[in-house]
Amino acid sequence: MPVRLIDSLASTEPLAELFSDNSILRAMLAFEVALARVEARLGVIPRAAAETIATAADSGRFDTAELSRKALRAGTPSISFVKMLRQIVAATDETAAGFAHWGATSQDVSDTALVILLKRVQPLIEADLARIEQALHTLSEKHSNTVMLGRTLLQAAPPITFGLKAAGWLAAIRRGRERLSRAFAEVLVIQFGGAVGTLAALGEEGMNVAQELAVELGLGLPDAPWHTHRDRLAALVCASAIVTGSLGKVARDISLLMQNEVGELTEPQSEDRGGSSTMPHKRNPIGCTVALAAANRMPGLVASYLSAILQEHERAVGAWQSEWPTVVAVMQATGVAAASVAEISEGLTVDADRMRKNLSATNGTIYAEKATILLSGRLGRDQANRLVERAAKQAVVKNRQLADMLGEIPEVVRCLDTQTLERLSLPEDYLGSAEIFRQRLLQNRPGIPKKD
Repeated sequence: MPVRLIDSLASTEPLAELFSDNSILRAMLAFEVALARVEARLGVIPRAAAETIATAADSGRFDTAELSRKALRAGTPSISFVKMLRQIVAATDETAAGFAHWGATSQDVSDTALVILLKRVQPLIEADLARIEQALHTLSEKHSNTVMLGRTLLQAAPPITFGLKAAGWLAAIRRGRERLSRAFAEVLVIQFGGAVGTLAALGEEGMNVAQELAVELGLGLPDAPWHTHRDRLAALVCASAIVTGSLGKVARDISLLMQNEVGELTEPQSEDRGGSSTMPHKRNPIGCTVALAAANRMPGLVASYLSAILQEHERAVGAWQSEWPTVVAVMQATGVAAASVAEISEGLTVDADRMRKNLSATNGTIYAEKATILLSGRLGRDQANRLVERAAKQAVVKNRQLADMLGEIPEVVRCLDTQTLERLSLPEDYLGSAEIFRQRLLQNRPGIPKKD
């Protein structure tokens, strides 16, 4: 299903289809058919009624436009949906129509339908996150020795490796995926409580029906109905926001490294990707743009959902009714961010030569910390810091190497020999534990054995 134009940067096509009117309707019908079948097996309703309900549960026979109009009057799509279902069943068997939705309430079908859809969402998002992890793992291994500028407060800092940066991205996304998986596991439970969460209409069969319904739908069975307890969904929304934030961090870094004056990374390009309507030369960070847009939407969506978690008594007024659009927007934002970063990471171009040139362009001033450490043992930290700061300022003003400026200071020359000064600006000599950290980040990846 094509994404609506207004949502063209907010969803993928699979997620647009998954949350389409027809898909939602099929999920609601799945609940009603499963309920009827279970109740028939347990002798709660006649088997013939269950068969008639199942036959009538054809989404093509429902007028979704009419359902939407009536939902605005009823306060929930479920009420209009159940009425329409009964009308369709009654066209074949009026008696059977009375057994549709037996013992359930409108929120049961709405919430369980949402959970059914979320179960279908999970593999879509997790597949793209797995693609990202694999691509970043490959990039990290390939560029374990590719040196580049570290950057703090957007300013040049001592060197790191691109392998370490990619491993950091990977680890955050992996943690987010694991957190998201746990949240999905918690939320994939049926909602079935009847009018006030006691299943009183089903008498002694209430718990039996609930247990069988969960099995029929392939969902978990909660300890009790959760009509106004929305913590599971809240945890999923928050976990989605966190992983989307991690995806946005990757997109932010890549987009900054794609700037013309930096030029260290490039998104994959194609004929219809990354161009401009007026500037043919441009190679815009489109995947990063989409992922960042999703991450930017998330805080407001999370706040909206957490506001709705305050639900009174056994059925909320307004809060529950606000959730569907928010949860859908969260899932689609997470999905489109994951799909975008997957595409980026699998086709990312790394310019190692440009990374080294950008290191060299600092005239060695990024090694001021290293020089200070080398001098501190002989001169003390304060004097060493003053001398290096003076040399660094002169290096900038005169456009000369920091090592050369230090070599003109007698106190420095008495402490550091010529060979030490010559090696001052070698990035490979000032990477510290970068490789250890990179390997530790990668070794925690599922499927990658840890080294002894």
